[in-house]
Amino acid sequence: MNGGEASRWEVRKDQTAPTQPYVLAEMSNNASTVRCPLAIFNAVTLRDGDVSVRIKPVSGHADQAGGLVWRYRDPNNYYVARENARTQNVAIYKVENGARTEIGTVTHDILPNTWGILKVSVRGNRFQIYMNHRRIWEGEDNTFKGPGKVGLWAQADSVTYFDDFRVYPK
Repeated sequence: MNGGEASRWEVRKDQTAPTQPYVLAEMSNNASTVRCPLAIFNAVTLRDGDVSVRIKPVSGHADQAGGLVWRYRDPNNYYVARENARTQNVAIYKVENGARTEIGTVTHDILPNTWGILKVSVRGNRFQIYMNHRRIWEGEDNTFKGPGKVGLWAQADSVTYFDDFRVYPK
């Protein structure tokens, strides 16, 4: 799932950031559609809990996307919820043995260069996805039942800023 050039994560100043002045940004903007840069937070392992982040899709021709990863085992096995300002939707995927499969998708207004909050709440095999504190999707999957790491995700040529990453284990 990670073709193309290496990802380039940077800490940058952004005066619009909710928790100024710094954000974590994925800056490499390679247009390969199979490119999905990951930034995994190794300090926490989570089975059940809530994970949230503020996302600002800055630019991209193919995509303007960012997302949250949970139950991450390795670069080829995890769940991701991603928002995309280009396609105006939130999609939930599982990546199993390197193959990405859509679990669900919801049409949702996502504005470029505007901060929004994406949150995943996971309990057992049940997932709830929230945008700006409003639940927009609920579903289940039994692929990855055990605990895993959490992190951030970008897609293709997206330049995406992330701020206020939070993890609440249950």
